[in-house]
Amino acid sequence: MNAVTETPTKQIELAIGGMTCASCAARIEKKLNKLDGVTASVNYATEKARVEYVGDISPDDFVATVQDAGYTAHLPAGPALDGQPDAGDTAQTDPTASLRQRLLISVALTVPVIVLAMVPAAQFTNWQWLSLTLAAPVVVWAALPFHKAAWANLRHGTATMDTLISMGTLAAFGWSLYALFWGTAGMPGMTHPFELTIARTDGTGNIYLEAAAGVTTFILAGRYFEARSKRRAGAALQALLELGAKDVAVRKNGVEHRIPIEALAVGDEFVVRPGEKIATDGVVIEGSSAVDASMLTGESVPVEVGANDQVVGATVNVGGRLVVRASRIGGDTQLAQMARLVEDAQNGKAQAQRLADRISGVFVPIVIALAVATLGFWIGTGGSIAAAFTAAVAVLIIACPCALGLATPTALMVGTGRGAQLGILIKGPEVLESTRRIDTIVLDKTGTVTTGTMTLLDVITAAAEQPDEVLRLAGALEDSSEHPIAKAIADGARDKVGDLPDVEDFRNMEGLGVQGIVDGHAVLVGRQRLLVDWAQPLPEDLQAAMRHAESEGKTAVAVGWDGTARAVLVVADAVKPTSAVAIQQLHELGLTPIMLTGDNVATASTIAAQVGIDTVIAEVMPSDKVDTVKRLQRQGKVVAMVGDGVNDAAALAQADLGLAMGTGTDVAIEASDLTLVRGDLRAVPDAIRLSRKTLATIKGNLFWAFAYNVAALPLAAAGLLNPMLAGAAMAFSSVFVVSNSLRLRRFTSHAA
Repeated sequence: MNAVTETPTKQIELAIGGMTCASCAARIEKKLNKLDGVTASVNYATEKARVEYVGDISPDDFVATVQDAGYTAHLPAGPALDGQPDAGDTAQTDPTASLRQRLLISVALTVPVIVLAMVPAAQFTNWQWLSLTLAAPVVVWAALPFHKAAWANLRHGTATMDTLISMGTLAAFGWSLYALFWGTAGMPGMTHPFELTIARTDGTGNIYLEAAAGVTTFILAGRYFEARSKRRAGAALQALLELGAKDVAVRKNGVEHRIPIEALAVGDEFVVRPGEKIATDGVVIEGSSAVDASMLTGESVPVEVGANDQVVGATVNVGGRLVVRASRIGGDTQLAQMARLVEDAQNGKAQAQRLADRISGVFVPIVIALAVATLGFWIGTGGSIAAAFTAAVAVLIIACPCALGLATPTALMVGTGRGAQLGILIKGPEVLESTRRIDTIVLDKTGTVTTGTMTLLDVITAAAEQPDEVLRLAGALEDSSEHPIAKAIADGARDKVGDLPDVEDFRNMEGLGVQGIVDGHAVLVGRQRLLVDWAQPLPEDLQAAMRHAESEGKTAVAVGWDGTARAVLVVADAVKPTSAVAIQQLHELGLTPIMLTGDNVATASTIAAQVGIDTVIAEVMPSDKVDTVKRLQRQGKVVAMVGDGVNDAAALAQADLGLAMGTGTDVAIEASDLTLVRGDLRAVPDAIRLSRKTLATIKGNLFWAFAYNVAALPLAAAGLLNPMLAGAAMAFSSVFVVSNSLRLRRFTSHAA
């Protein structure tokens, strides 16, 4: 039997330029997927194409294919992910700078054009020529991206919002040129009287420069605000990679040398002192300590490590001194693998096409057909060629809705502004589409449903012992330790009994607990084994209390002094007081909450029961979180994810809607769609309600942006459209859109 050799799949990433909307991404994706053996995914938000292929296709072929589609493409300067931020990315200039420049110049030129056209008192002799001088750069230069996109659309037989903008502005500008140079509009003393009457006029005496310049400027404003939010989409990887240590203390021949992290090699031994980040993945060869891995694993309790234990880069050493032998560096570390997960999730995320594009795809062909029909009708009924062209061009001019440029950005600005007041940050219009459809919400436990920090919950004493005395002695001893559990006990004691006494002869028993002299008492605080070693066995009632606490996933600490076991202290990650109310509000919104955590089943189930969550998925690693979200999506669910840690970043990016608690890490915030500034979980239902209301407002705005213009189309086709009426339609639709958006300021939080 002949062995079949399977051709390996290769992968490459391209940086794409020139995309103006989600339909551009779809077009490039379609072109690339037509190549044999190629599977491509193009992300409009990150402006990247991920291409998987088999065979000997050259990367230049992919670049050429994208260029043939009318866009630009280039290969990244270095490896897509080598464990360090790409120097090219950090040096990259602000991509919104050119758009901001176009917008500012357009505003400066357009405002006087609109004033001259709409205020008869400002129309001095030959004002129309000043309008032409000011409007020409706006229509030709500032609107150039729209014209280029419209040309690309035309070549591929499609129509988007860009087609509508380009067609309308060029029609208005072109007709104004004709009227000025070959009609009567260029005559000295020409005015636009303030008349809203419906009457047939000589089109050669009218100019529509304010429509051409105004539409361009309003749409540019919308694009600028969108680009600003889109710019942050790729920042999750940068934030994730920057979590790692920047330098490391390497030990060679008994001497420590501090070197940059890039110079570290597999097999090197490095020292990690208390409070420092572990530089890279490795194995402990000396020392023991507690390592806070909550940012990576979601485990709220620090993990005790000693010789031969594995440790992960970017986690924090919170206890003693460790010596670690590096086992993985750079792109092979768990941190770098998580960065890949985030990138994969972002690239694979389906981007909803903007609503305006979908409307334009239907509206543009109808308008063009109506303009051609108008031209044919007037010529066919014996009208003059001038009258026929006047009516046909008027149809194109009135079809370009000025308010279309305001519909999305005004609602977004008011909605996001109100959200910011309530501690909710919305990243962009694509986010809103997802909030309407979600039916399942996945919540991380640590730092989201719970506080994310260890808290003293209970003091269980033996007979005749006073809880305050237990707290005073145990709290004083633990106050000398750096361990997070010790800190929780010390803080809890200080809150209950006030100032704590001094400690003498303090000793840290690695992995067991602490001992010392407090007010003349020889005190022990730690594991049950520590007390047994000192001949202080726990009575049965305290043993039962300890077993019960541990069965619920809590941490139980034994306390004894002067030869007798006295109490058990229960420490755990406490539930936020508002979490149960928030879960109830999510149920009321028709959502199914699921708890997803790296913690153990007992802890997770206890927390879930307290807040009213029925479904729990526990003991999951970061990659498992992504897989869980994917599995829910394959089941037909539209999934929102709420998290706060590095371990949640990839799942936040994979989910249809990612919500990051602002009290969490930058990585989670960057990978999410919505950021909740306050740590209150009630912000989640508020964010979903606000997003849905903002989306509804945008849809209402888009309807009215088109409605006024659609209503005026019959007047244009009948040759009854005058410049003041066209301007009034633009003004009324814009005023309505702005007023409708301002209603979002009245949105109130249920948490108030």
